[in-house]
Amino acid sequence: MKRVLLKLSGEALAGEKKTGFDEKTIIGVAEQIKTVVQEGTQVGIVIGGGNFWRGRTSETIDRNKADQIGMMATIMNCIYVSDICRYLGLQTEVYTPFACGSFTKLYSKDDTEKSFAEGKVVFFAGGTGHPYFSTDTATVLRAVEIEAEMILLAKAVDGVYDSDPKTNPQARKYQEVTIQEIIDKKLAAMDLTASIMCMEQKMSMLVFALEEENSIVNAVHGTFSGTRVVV
Repeated sequence: MKRVLLKLSGEALAGEKKTGFDEKTIIGVAEQIKTVVQEGTQVGIVIGGGNFWRGRTSETIDRNKADQIGMMATIMNCIYVSDICRYLGLQTEVYTPFACGSFTKLYSKDDTEKSFAEGKVVFFAGGTGHPYFSTDTATVLRAVEIEAEMILLAKAVDGVYDSDPKTNPQARKYQEVTIQEIIDKKLAAMDLTASIMCMEQKMSMLVFALEEENSIVNAVHGTFSGTRVVV
């Protein structure tokens, strides 16, 4: 694939600790990203903030403020993973949809294309910059904007199921599912807004578990063991 948008789960980056950063896990992720980049695939990355904050679970503060905290969590994650990539010899750039001092660059499609042309791994932090939109929606938005061939959805679970495998041991995993089925059956691949946008923009996805060995490389090679979401 020429260009992909990789969505990393914040919880998956926390490893067994379930919160914060697990450096061993993140180095493993960065090594896979390096392999993919060296093979000629351009990689854009969105990272969730669930290893630090989930605004929707707060019942005491304003939703707008809760979502803003979540945006900052995604920026912390992107800066951290970006620097681990740099540690391994990759060039990176972190973009946000709002000014963030000198920590990041303000997002623009033109600057993003320049970064890809320079061989950089591009991080899209801060979500869409607006409350009520998840990093799932930001993932689809950026994937469409940068004309990615595919979204690679690396999660804490190994695909799309007909029910929650954490609570239902009989949950059935889909090998392939349409985005329309995800919407109609309200399957938990990504939120409804993002799913509808995928359908409208004809953006396909590969959903897989980040913790599986070489999961990102295998997804790019088409040999993964997760769920293929087609339009």
